[in-house]
Amino acid sequence: MNIVLCRLDRIGDLILSTPAIASVRRSWPDAHVTIVCSRHNAVVLAGNPDVDTLVVAPPDASVADFGKRFRGKCDLAIALAPCSPDFTLVGATRAPLRVGYTYVRRYFTRLSAGLYLNRLVISEADPELCEREPNCVVRHEVDQVLDLVTFAGGRELVRELVVKIDPSDRQAVEHVPAGGIAFHLGPRWLKDGSTFENARATLGELRRFGLPIVLTYGSDVVANARALACAGVVDAGDLSFGQWAAAFEKSRIVVTVDTSATHLASALRRPTVVLFERRYFRLSSQEWAPFGVPSVCLRKPAGTSSEELAASRAEVVAGVESLLHA
Repeated sequence: MNIVLCRLDRIGDLILSTPAIASVRRSWPDAHVTIVCSRHNAVVLAGNPDVDTLVVAPPDASVADFGKRFRGKCDLAIALAPCSPDFTLVGATRAPLRVGYTYVRRYFTRLSAGLYLNRLVISEADPELCEREPNCVVRHEVDQVLDLVTFAGGRELVRELVVKIDPSDRQAVEHVPAGGIAFHLGPRWLKDGSTFENARATLGELRRFGLPIVLTYGSDVVANARALACAGVVDAGDLSFGQWAAAFEKSRIVVTVDTSATHLASALRRPTVVLFERRYFRLSSQEWAPFGVPSVCLRKPAGTSSEELAASRAEVVAGVESLLHA
């Protein structure tokens, strides 16, 4: 049996799909499992034992044309992302069974999905419904993606996130102190209910715990990170994905905004404080909460007045304290 999986979107979402990938392997142990990723997110699956072949789709390639390379060569194709490019690629395989999912109020997608898929899972997730109905319950994305395996006929489900770390990556972060607080500076620390100065002040307030503070970041905020790497903060430097994972592995706790750092921390079993965007907090804090680890989910303030930001920092510090003493 040949199985093709596809996930072309974000790093964090692919991390959350690793239980489904492992479940495919357990459910069809003798199958050849190929996964198509993007150049951006393929790093997640380096060393993953549940994948036989990792294929990176060229960024300038037509996903329909790229999917045709599997036509007549696979028995099952699963779109792990609820996105049109993944639907299109899976549809182009013309596998006898083509599975995907979309959200309950994406009516056009639901209508058009039949052009690509012959088994569609409907997720209960919807940001507007969550805001209107405070008691609305949304399952974690991990469980929603696992539904795809069940609908495809899989019976052996795994719920653990999988990220492998190479020994060379651990060696590359020997300069990172162990047992500290990893603070991931995502761009969302700098806008919409937070500011650069607020991020700086948060780092300052975290020093009260007497633990090393390790600053990690991506290429999009390098200048900001350099400006924050002051006394009492260890600049982890320019890290590859594997090295970033190794730095988190050495840490005692992770503090981040809503970004892939949340899910990487979960994969490495690290307690996490995450500051979600104010808009659609009810949905985000359920569907994309830290998975399977002790965590505190917080909501950004409505504005950036000194009082609002001070209150937000106090929540972050209290969240860290509660996890450190749990």
